[in-house]
Amino acid sequence: MTTDQKTPDPKAPDSKAPDYKATVFLPKTDFPMKAGLPQREPLLLQRWETLDIFKRLRVASKGRPMRTATSTWAPRSTRC
Repeated sequence: MTTDQKTPDPKAPDSKAPDYKATVFLPKTDFPMKAGLPQREPLLLQRWETLDIFKRLRVASKGRPMRTATSTWAPRSTRC
């Protein structure tokens, strides 16, 4: 094998790579299917802060035993 052999670029117009676009099921959604996390994260954090998500979670979990890395987990049906 020589080092000057290149793998063909599947995005190149003259590429012989098969086009799988028609064989992959991608659902139609009302939201964008791309992440864009660096741009969206500040907006998400601001929204969570406005909705006070952390406080709501703490209120909802009040009285539940804390789980730690060393604690054992039991399904809710077996708890007292």
